[in-house]
Amino acid sequence: MGIFKKMRAAFHDDWCSQCQTPMVEKARRLFAMPNMMVGHYVSHKEPAYYRQNLRVVSRKADIPSGMYACGLIAYQCPQCSHRTVKASIFLPVREQEKVEENLLFEKGELDDLLM
Repeated sequence: MGIFKKMRAAFHDDWCSQCQTPMVEKARRLFAMPNMMVGHYVSHKEPAYYRQNLRVVSRKADIPSGMYACGLIAYQCPQCSHRTVKASIFLPVREQEKVEENLLFEKGELDDLLM
């Protein structure tokens, strides 16, 4: 039975990587990425890049046209207390989000941006 839970957890960013339990959302925040414009997207895996380049915005309408955005969501496991931050990088296009990539940071690298 445990193998099915692990397989299912692999496809859910909001499931704990330690015990494969669905996690609870603790915080959410939206950021603009002024250094990233349409047609010039470059993937960054380093948390330092996000700490230096993200700018807080209150809503998607505040993001200039053609600029990428990043939504950060902090999750915590109710069973083992493991914490994860999901970074979803997207381009807002006509009331929709064209997602470029989703990254998971499980070592507290981006916690300071959400607290």
